[in-house]
Amino acid sequence: VDLKECLQSAEFISSSDGNFKVLEDGSVYTTSALSLSAEKKTFTIFLKDIQEQVQKKIQVSLVEEEKKTPKTRHARDTVLKRTKRRWGPIPSVMIENSLGPFPLQIQQVQSDTAQNYTIYYSASGPGIDQDPKGLFYIERETGNIFATRAVDREQYPSFQIICFATTPDGYSPEVPLVHTIRIEDDNDNAPYFTQDLFEFCVPENSRPGVVVGKVIAEDRDEPYTLHTTLKYRIVSQTPPITPAFSLHGDTGVISVLLPQLDRELVPSYTLLVEVRDMAGQPFGLCTTGTVVIKIEDTNDNAPSFKQLQYETRVEENRVSVEILRVSVVDLDEPGSPGSGAVYEIIRGNDDQAFEITTDKNTNEGILCVVKGLDYETAKQRVLVIGVNNEAPYLLAPHSQQLSQSTCSVTVHVLDVDEGPVFKPCLLRLDVKECEDIGTAIGRYVAEDPETGNSEGIRYRIPPGQCNWINIDDKSGEVRTVRVLDRDIGEMRRGQCNITVLAIDRNGKTGTGTIQVCIVPGNKNFPRITQTDYIMCRDRKPICLSAQDGDEAPYSAPFVYRITDRNLASMWKLTPHDDNSWYLSPKGDIPYGIYEIPVSVIDNGGKIGENTVRVNLCDCVTPTECDGRTRQLSGGNVTLGLWAILAMILGSLLLLLILITICGCCGAGVMHRQVTDDCANHNLIISNTEAPGEEVTDHNIIPLQNTCDQGGYGVKTGEQQTFEMVKGRGHTLESCKGGAHQTLGSVKEGGGGGQPMMDTCRYSYSEWHNFTHPRLGEKVHLCRQDEEQKHSEDYLLSYNYEGKGSLAGSVGCCSDQHEEEALDFLDQLEPKFRTLAETCIKR
Repeated sequence: VDLKECLQSAEFISSSDGNFKVLEDGSVYTTSALSLSAEKKTFTIFLKDIQEQVQKKIQVSLVEEEKKTPKTRHARDTVLKRTKRRWGPIPSVMIENSLGPFPLQIQQVQSDTAQNYTIYYSASGPGIDQDPKGLFYIERETGNIFATRAVDREQYPSFQIICFATTPDGYSPEVPLVHTIRIEDDNDNAPYFTQDLFEFCVPENSRPGVVVGKVIAEDRDEPYTLHTTLKYRIVSQTPPITPAFSLHGDTGVISVLLPQLDRELVPSYTLLVEVRDMAGQPFGLCTTGTVVIKIEDTNDNAPSFKQLQYETRVEENRVSVEILRVSVVDLDEPGSPGSGAVYEIIRGNDDQAFEITTDKNTNEGILCVVKGLDYETAKQRVLVIGVNNEAPYLLAPHSQQLSQSTCSVTVHVLDVDEGPVFKPCLLRLDVKECEDIGTAIGRYVAEDPETGNSEGIRYRIPPGQCNWINIDDKSGEVRTVRVLDRDIGEMRRGQCNITVLAIDRNGKTGTGTIQVCIVPGNKNFPRITQTDYIMCRDRKPICLSAQDGDEAPYSAPFVYRITDRNLASMWKLTPHDDNSWYLSPKGDIPYGIYEIPVSVIDNGGKIGENTVRVNLCDCVTPTECDGRTRQLSGGNVTLGLWAILAMILGSLLLLLILITICGCCGAGVMHRQVTDDCANHNLIISNTEAPGEEVTDHNIIPLQNTCDQGGYGVKTGEQQTFEMVKGRGHTLESCKGGAHQTLGSVKEGGGGGQPMMDTCRYSYSEWHNFTHPRLGEKVHLCRQDEEQKHSEDYLLSYNYEGKGSLAGSVGCCSDQHEEEALDFLDQLEPKFRTLAETCIKR
């Protein structure tokens, strides 16, 4: 097999089948007899470059070579037999550190072909022509292999050399032979410990069998032989007392042996341990090592006081002063939690006048006075002090529980001349906001402890404090010197601590503290946050909300009242929550603008007067009565859909007014006959949905005196009719209930024969009441629609198309069959009143 073609730098060559061996030159040999049947025999050759981490595979298939056999014989499986030959001897063995004599023969290789040829032997490989060079050589004529010197197995455990058999002319009758020379181990290495010193710790009073640690030793000789079978033992113990530990001979594990390890007696142990190979036999090699085992402290010793009774003295009224130190004895390790003392006062400190702490450096207890003692109250105090450790007490084996150690301390109080004493030392005075200057807010006096009264004591407030109050130097009465307001400067905090001095006749002073707290007052009037509202025809209640700058209890809940009797009979207020009430009309009151006086009373009784302006409007949405332009969040004023609609409707209204004025100015020319459709003179031309009929009747005349809608009478000689075409050929019913828009009566003008139409307004009223609410709904839909599709469908203007128009009107109105009076003319909105006054002569 050509190995170089597959992998140039193959360092490792192996076969997947143990029956085949592959040499470095690519030669493949069988290692045992094989039987080849008709099936293929396959195996894989593995090539690996260890440095480059590259691996290749070669698939090898063996087939039986076809041979001609006589026809009389049956073809059978060919069996390859291997006979014992001298060319493949067993591996050689050489003793490590052999003493010779050298050269030392270790093996001989011979070829069976030497009977027919002159054979010369040679070899190559590690130990011959590779490092260590010159260690072995082979005789050319005999094939004897010799060693030239001793070998260290730990450095070279084995050698693989390749032997060659050739004839003088270079022919190789034998394949190269791979021969292994194994170096047999000699016990030339003593075992050794992995550490020079092993250190372990174990708590005192540990039970027997507790594992302390493990020592580890190694041996460089051949593994899994007696040369590396190690045994451990303890040679000696320091101090040389009862053995406290045991050492497992095979594992090297050290365990507790002594039932009582007392750190206070022996703080540490030093063990000399030995490890020996050859399974511990006397002729084995050995090494010793050192193990130090420290005994860890546990709190098995309770602290005890050196003295059981102490006495000390302290002047009265002295505070934060050390008066005594107490000490204890503890056998546990110093500085550990088991010896750290924790002191406590068990009895005699009900008023918490004393405190005891621990000095970490000396472990002493420091007794201090933290509150002044009064000689007049008690001339001496007796304290009982106990002591414990920081760590909990652990009872040692075979020992009894100890009680807590205590001592008594007698403290003698010495009498001194004292200064005045304020009672209490801290006085809290509450002051309402905005109280007048000079308001008395309290009295703060001190007493002389010797006499028990306040005679001869004068008071003053040291400078440099908040200037809110002053104190009378004789009586101790406290008054305000400023108007206290929580919304101003330093008063925002709401309180201030002021130190007061009391001075007796002897010049002794005492101090006290007045804590002035500003209590929120009722200084603000409640007011309604929003006072302008629009109420549409649904008369939905308005929610009025109020605010009060005061805090509880001078703010919510609020009570609302309507102060005007007339308006109170038309409007009502109902509670909603603590801050807001509902405002709604009591009945069907007229449309208009109402200014309602509303008083709001807070929880403190303060009344705030407010005026709520309500625009009761005949609308569907409040925006119909709100003419203000809308300002977007970006700050740019743009015209929205409603603004555009308002402009369009305003323009239409202006044109209608101009046309109406033109019609009124021509009232004197009533006999003029009109040749065109009368609608073209008074109404704007709208989109035509279908071709209409052209009206050429000269009897159609405009009714300008009484018709505010711009309708037309048809003068036929028999009767006058008025029609408004809507829907698909349907006409509005007569205001009088007549059929087909027949006007109820025809009034002749004085002498001129001018027809007067009194029923014309009934048709307009019916049209107005029908279309006005629906127009509002449609416009509301247009506002809700962002894409403005509704506006394209509904906002269409249509004109009077003429009598008998086949196309009809495409308005959104449906038939209404109701009769109405003309009362709506008295409640017209402002923008229609001018038009009504222009068109109607009252």
